Amino acid sequence: MASKLLLRVVWGWCLALLAVGGGSAAAIPPAKPNFIVIFCDNLGYGDIEPYGSTLHRTPHLNRMAAEGRLFTHFSVTSGVCTPSRASLITGCYAQRVSMHRNERDHHVLRPISPYGLHPDEITIAEVLKAEGYATGMIGKWHLGDQTPFLPTRQGFDWFFGIPYSDDMTERVWEMDGSHWPPLPLMENETVIEAPVDRDGLTRRYTEKALEWIEAHRDGPFFLYLPQAMPGSTQEPFASEAFKGKSRNGPWGDSVEELDWSTGQILDKLVELGIDRNTCVIWTSDNGAPSNPTPGDLRRGSNLPLSGRGYTTAEGGFRVPAIVWWPDRVPAGTVCGEFATTMDLLPTLARLAGGEPPSDRRIDGHDIRPLLFGEAGATSPYESFAYYHLDHLQAVRSGPWKLVLAETVSPRKKAPPAPMTPRLYHLVDDVATTRDVAAEHPEVVERLLGYAEAFRADLGDRDQPGPGIRPIGRVEKPVPQVKLAP
Repeated sequence: MASKLLLRVVWGWCLALLAVGGGSAAAIPPAKPNFIVIFCDNLGYGDIEPYGSTLHRTPHLNRMAAEGRLFTHFSVTSGVCTPSRASLITGCYAQRVSMHRNERDHHVLRPISPYGLHPDEITIAEVLKAEGYATGMIGKWHLGDQTPFLPTRQGFDWFFGIPYSDDMTERVWEMDGSHWPPLPLMENETVIEAPVDRDGLTRRYTEKALEWIEAHRDGPFFLYLPQAMPGSTQEPFASEAFKGKSRNGPWGDSVEELDWSTGQILDKLVELGIDRNTCVIWTSDNGAPSNPTPGDLRRGSNLPLSGRGYTTAEGGFRVPAIVWWPDRVPAGTVCGEFATTMDLLPTLARLAGGEPPSDRRIDGHDIRPLLFGEAGATSPYESFAYYHLDHLQAVRSGPWKLVLAETVSPRKKAPPAPMTPRLYHLVDDVATTRDVAAEHPEVVERLLGYAEAFRADLGDRDQPGPGIRPIGRVEKPVPQVKLAP
């Protein structure tokens, strides 16, 4: 480590001397930064120590927060995984790219679905690939399991992982009678195991990530690591080294293994001497499912936020987010400004020296001022929509959230009954317990106007808006794993 530090210091002196001695250093283009996005599955706002957990041990995430920047108002665009992942990948509301539902009224894509992210959409991987980046994905895709929709057809040079949720294992799906195949582990477009051992997914993903990072150490690279855990099952999975070791059963075991995985990646970057040129973003696809009994954290915690995953409550949409980039992102700082997963595409595009797509609507924003803690930097969002499937249920502007409707259960087919809008101040009232609509009629009126603008663009209920683009579809979907006759 001492020799690596000495090399860094000497290199810094050389650049300084070149700059002083005639500007020759200007001929050396700055290295493009590497990017790693770690995207957990169903991990809640209160599931890790930097956000207040006293149940799960997350020393590596504590380190990441101490050396990086923690966001307290970071949001996904859906309480369920397929639409949430579509937003991160495209920089758009899931409704805009029609990944929020399909004709069978499902919240997420199932195995052998004819649907997937449209091949004409431009993904974050494609944007960075155009800037000379190596692009790899390790983990859970869930944006279509048919070949035209796989990661290798959406900008990724290499894919190792599962095409959908780890709980979508071999069985007959009770809702439509379809026969699901064994859960496949894929490399690129080939199934290499079926069924895969779910206990070992976090460990194997981590090992593959370390290998891929080392192979691409000369950069620039983009690694998308959507972890399968804690996952959607009642009993999450962890490897033998972590099983039974936490104070919160399988859920805690899986969270603590995710923390270990993060530490392995940060250590590898330091070991390779590329930590100061690598931005690591750690977050989750939506809030924890959570058990309804107060104090029962066996399915995760969204505290101090209210509500559970799979809904438009704050506990479903607001997620932990930590950004680590030594010497670039201010260490040990907190950002209380509103930002979302949609912002990753335009932000990383510009950090890479490129631009987000200009031939289509991108809903995300460039949040570099927030990442770098620039003085006076504020959220770029005038308004933000909370959709459940195609139902607009709330809008946010600044610290204000206007709730128009609520979904209590994601499996409930009937839409919620109409209700009088409720207004919450998300900074003064973190748990959203005090409706202040009567005290602020002008705020209610303004946010109702934003709601109408979203309806006019993206639609509401069964009325699609003019701003949406088509979902991808194949005529005859086939299973990735051959089914027994």
